[in-house]
Amino acid sequence: MSNRQSEIAAALAVVPPFADTAAIEQEIERRKAFIKQCLTRAGLKVLVLGISGGVDSLTAGRLAQLAVEELRQSSGDDSYTFIAVRLPYNVQHDEDDAAASMRFIRADVEDTVNIAGAVLGLSEQVTHLHGLTDARRDFVVGNAKARIRMVAQYTIANANNGLVIGTDHAAEAVMGFFTKFGDGACDLAPLSGLVKGQVRALARHLGAPDNLVQKVPTADLEELRPGKPDEDAHGVTYAQIDAFLHGEAVSQEAYDIIVKTYDQTQHKRDLPFVP
Repeated sequence: MSNRQSEIAAALAVVPPFADTAAIEQEIERRKAFIKQCLTRAGLKVLVLGISGGVDSLTAGRLAQLAVEELRQSSGDDSYTFIAVRLPYNVQHDEDDAAASMRFIRADVEDTVNIAGAVLGLSEQVTHLHGLTDARRDFVVGNAKARIRMVAQYTIANANNGLVIGTDHAAEAVMGFFTKFGDGACDLAPLSGLVKGQVRALARHLGAPDNLVQKVPTADLEELRPGKPDEDAHGVTYAQIDAFLHGEAVSQEAYDIIVKTYDQTQHKRDLPFVP
């Protein structure tokens, strides 16, 4: 392991590789306990999470549902609730996967907020978008989608005196692969420190369908390339990112891409600049 690998892994609190099934089960229990602790410390009883159809929100959603069920059982208070919300932009291209994720999670409350009207309304009012190339405009509006999705989640959480769950994990954090104040904003991030393969391992152990566990990850924010794989944007695979974070040898090209991207996206992981 290089000094940079160990430095970055430590900064992201990366969880070591799971030794066996018992380690996976222990991690699941630890993550559920964390979610319960966040609610009880805040003195609140409601959790909100947007469900995309990917393995990250599927895993975080199922953990949240199990956590509130355990809180209800241990406290005798039935007001502990998990709200899973779909946030499509018009018709989602992987609608079937999102619906399957909702069936697996079995949330107490299911909701849908279509963000298309809000995104289009904002886009029409922001004249700075008008002179951009189609590709650049598509990228900028894609980030607006992520931010409006988070506005919707916080609106639902505020209406119910709840907390918003985020799905960021170490393999996304190292690449800065989240929208600042979009999906990067949340009250608690129960997948933090896990690499992508570990998120999949938790999902599989929780009983998620294999097609969802192994689904090609996509942020799905760009209309010109719907379902664009994350790995196309990264320039490296999640297998390479996971190996890097776990201190394993990777190609020099992959190493350089990961370290350069981590350094360039540090501002996304930092608090706002202050004098």
